[in-house]
Amino acid sequence: MLTCFIRYHIDPTKKDAFVQYARNWGQAIPRCGADLIGYFAPHEGSATLAYGVYTIESLAAYEAYRARLAADPLGEENYRFAQRERFLLREDRTFLKLVSTPHADGSR
Repeated sequence: MLTCFIRYHIDPTKKDAFVQYARNWGQAIPRCGADLIGYFAPHEGSATLAYGVYTIESLAAYEAYRARLAADPLGEENYRFAQRERFLLREDRTFLKLVSTPHADGSR
């Protein structure tokens, strides 16, 4: 199992647009096959950093999931929404594997 951490740099004047974007992914991501942990918007401290976190079985499963997400009507609209509103300044993805206890059992 892999966990994908998406770090977003957002326009702090468009935080509400990011919140709508996150809520849309909250519907589309699980429907397309990933286990969404959540989206996190700035609250205190940095006004420009936001995160999305979900788990996926493998990188191969990730590729199939991305294809489903791109073809999903809400997914397509959300991509267009982000391009139109220009609230995402940067987006970085990192895939990590849980290795600590008590949650990791060593077989993953």
